[in-house]
Amino acid sequence: MNPINHLFAARGDRKLLSLYFCAGDPTLDGTGDVILTLQRRGIDCIEVGIPFSDPLADGPVIQTAATRALKNGMTLATLFDQLQAIKEQVRVPLILMGYLNPILHFGIEAFCRRCVEAGVSGMIIPDLPFQDYLDMVKPVADRYDLRVIMLITPETSEERIRFIDSHTDGFIYMVSSAAITGAQKSFDEIKQSYFRRINAMNLRNPRMIGFGISNRQTLQAAQDNAAGAIIGSKFVTLLHETGSPDAALDRLFAALEQ
Repeated sequence: MNPINHLFAARGDRKLLSLYFCAGDPTLDGTGDVILTLQRRGIDCIEVGIPFSDPLADGPVIQTAATRALKNGMTLATLFDQLQAIKEQVRVPLILMGYLNPILHFGIEAFCRRCVEAGVSGMIIPDLPFQDYLDMVKPVADRYDLRVIMLITPETSEERIRFIDSHTDGFIYMVSSAAITGAQKSFDEIKQSYFRRINAMNLRNPRMIGFGISNRQTLQAAQDNAAGAIIGSKFVTLLHETGSPDAALDRLFAALEQ
């Protein structure tokens, strides 16, 4: 069973926590240390960002992290080498999150093959058109038993959500708002209504809520309305400020209690 599917099948009633960081930030060679530290500290799933020069959905925090990573010399080939070096130590699902252009440049077949060699379980490609996913990416990913995680937003129609649900496997990334990434202090009634609307659809796939989670209120709202939460910008900020994944996690866990 794919590790993503196994994670959700085995969780029971436990709410999951997934963290995102950008490979190559704060240091080029720190990817493995960040992943193994997150695993040791109990993080359930890890999204590893592929830095790109023109990230459409990312806010200033992740854009800046990607710029630093590119300046540090991070490339997709380097990232695969780093992941493969720690493959035997990794027990949690790894998901690569990146934009379509670098993946197409690398080659979809080669990308999927290297994902398997490096211990990656799936991918999130925010700017991948769904028809291109069906025609071009899914057939290759399926051959390599990789999960392609699709995003939905408050603007996504019920028809499209059900179409995504019926043609994907793993989980659905439920974006909390149509805005770019970035920490938020709370989720307003509009977002809460969106969460309730998706809950009422009784989708086949489990859902994880991301974008804007940075404190106890936003974490609780995500956990109440999905299988768990995804935190990106807050952790990326703390990782940059501390330079240490352990110290960044200490500060993140403290913030999630407030």
